[in-house]
Amino acid sequence: MSTNNSETITLSDPADFEKQVQAAALPKDGDPADPYQVKLEPEDDPKHLSLWFKWLAVLTICTSSSCATFASSVASFSETGLAQDLHTVHEVTILSISLYVLGLGIGPLFVGPLSELYGRNIIYRTSYVLFFAFTWPTAFPPNIATFLVFRFITGLCGSAFLSVAGGSVSDLFDNRSVATPMAVYTLSPFIGPVLGPLISGFIVQNTDWRWCYRVLLIWQAVQTILLFTCVPETYAPVILKRKAKKLRKTTGDKNYYAPIEHQEHSLFRMILFSCYTPFKLLFYDRMALALDTWSALLLGILYLAFQAFPIIFQGVHGFNDQSTGLAFLGIGLGMVLALCAQPYWNRLFRRESEKYKGHVPPEVRLIPGQVGGILAPIGLYIMAFTTYKQVHWIGPIIGSIPFGAGVIFIYTGVFTYLVTAYRPIAASAMASNSAMRSTFAAVFPLFAGAMYHRLGTVGATALLAGLTTLMAPLPFIYYKIGARLRSKSRFAVAD
Repeated sequence: MSTNNSETITLSDPADFEKQVQAAALPKDGDPADPYQVKLEPEDDPKHLSLWFKWLAVLTICTSSSCATFASSVASFSETGLAQDLHTVHEVTILSISLYVLGLGIGPLFVGPLSELYGRNIIYRTSYVLFFAFTWPTAFPPNIATFLVFRFITGLCGSAFLSVAGGSVSDLFDNRSVATPMAVYTLSPFIGPVLGPLISGFIVQNTDWRWCYRVLLIWQAVQTILLFTCVPETYAPVILKRKAKKLRKTTGDKNYYAPIEHQEHSLFRMILFSCYTPFKLLFYDRMALALDTWSALLLGILYLAFQAFPIIFQGVHGFNDQSTGLAFLGIGLGMVLALCAQPYWNRLFRRESEKYKGHVPPEVRLIPGQVGGILAPIGLYIMAFTTYKQVHWIGPIIGSIPFGAGVIFIYTGVFTYLVTAYRPIAASAMASNSAMRSTFAAVFPLFAGAMYHRLGTVGATALLAGLTTLMAPLPFIYYKIGARLRSKSRFAVAD
């Protein structure tokens, strides 16, 4: 038995580095011949926490995620006031959304994987304290440069909830019960962008635009308190590490250890691996790349709407700011209706579980995505051909309902698939997805105005509908051949 508690050991076989890191990330039952290797007992396992406490943690994480994405779109109606008070032009103020979302995309590439090394809680708490602190310069900006720099920094700080949260849900619930909490989590980062223009529209219409960010500060303060009081550590290897440390302290016996402390590589290389894993997942795993591209396109369209809706509803129908913000309720209603369908999906997954005798392949989780793949383009086509001035303004709002529902169905399928098919690196899988989604979301608003003015409201929206139509077959294709692709993947769990 080893008595070395160091985390730095020479790597003997570089070719096996990737597999060794993934294997080490999973909780071990311990070697019966080694009484000093700590085991994950039921009282230690986060999956055995009381149901109400698990849901309290999930809801706290979800509202924190909504707050982080709310911060991205709350800038949508503050652009005019920002341009006037900080003496800049409208095109520059659009960067307040793009830079924030870019930060949301870059952050998970590092924050998400590191959570698999150091645990979820330290990431949540540290990032949210910084998120709160760095929002102050955006609420009281002396100039446009300061404002934009800190928008990017706050995006980086808020990014933990776009990758780590998926890993936390995976930690708290097993495959049979993960669908509902994952659906709730899936909804949370998309409700935030819908709430942003709705609330900021009312604020800008009735008071100073700076109150958009002051309201954000109040929400952040509440979420920071909840994260410190309601969310436990959920990552099993870190739980075992803490248990071993406690045993060494209480017994005085330095031989106790956790598997993560005896990994056969240096801590530096471990961090390096965790940071480049999301990139490797995108470059070498075709299924992850395709699903990430699909979800990225949808988020890009959602953020493009922050520029498109004012063109449609203010330019065509003469709405004011708060009325245009209310137009986003169609997307929000569609998302909530999609979440209400979760009991049906749960019954479906239970039947599939019986069919596969408890060993449900991850591809079954893509079934909601099949429905979403049909609904999203239908909604966009309805929106496209009801944006004429002679058509009642309720038309595009009605069209946005199936689009919103389709977005949630697609992300429910994709997110749940990623955390089950790539369970050993769940946070890294979510980080790669988040990076691509946020990149699209940062870029799309920049060309929205030019596209809508050149193609018109009908042509531009129909183009977006056509792109989503091209991607719609993906969940059907991967439902059929996903198992074969997983068997060849260096990252995914094989059957």
